[in-house]
Amino acid sequence: MNTKNIVIFASGSGSNAENIAKYFKNSTCVKIKAIFCNKTDAYVLQRAKNMNIDSFLFNKEDFYNSEKVLNKLREIKPDLIVLAGFLWLIPKNIINEFTNRIINIHPALLPKYGGKGMYGDNVHKAVFENKESKTGITIHFVNEKYDDGDIIFQAETLIDDKDTPESIAEKVHKLEYKFYTKIIEKLLNL
Repeated sequence: MNTKNIVIFASGSGSNAENIAKYFKNSTCVKIKAIFCNKTDAYVLQRAKNMNIDSFLFNKEDFYNSEKVLNKLREIKPDLIVLAGFLWLIPKNIINEFTNRIINIHPALLPKYGGKGMYGDNVHKAVFENKESKTGITIHFVNEKYDDGDIIFQAETLIDDKDTPESIAEKVHKLEYKFYTKIIEKLLNL
């Protein structure tokens, strides 16, 4: 069986990236080839180092005005590009080259609470302030707009009167850790 290669894009702490890497660590079918990051001080770079995963750092110029990132992806030939807390819009040249092979996880039930600026705590605060009775995660394909690609999977969790934005975030993180790896596996046809 051919090994499937994954590249993870992350901008921050990298807890989801680490969860994915740990899940596939002993897999003979899946290899995390690299973690791509757009922030020099992102903790995900330390996590990558701790797990012996190559990291590739790039800036806005590399991403949007050159083929530097695209060329590195071509070199690696990922079967799947997984966004895990990556906050920039993916440029057209990468989307065109990897159509239906780029996925993202969003911390809400899209189409609610999606779009530019809707990430992390911003989402959980909005869900809390609007007194929603439930929230969850959405795993979707990535296109040229924020949180707009076809939905692959959703899972929900109930919200009660005792919840705070922080406890909502915790519930959502549990769903992310539980389901993202399973959906990645399914998309790789394992």
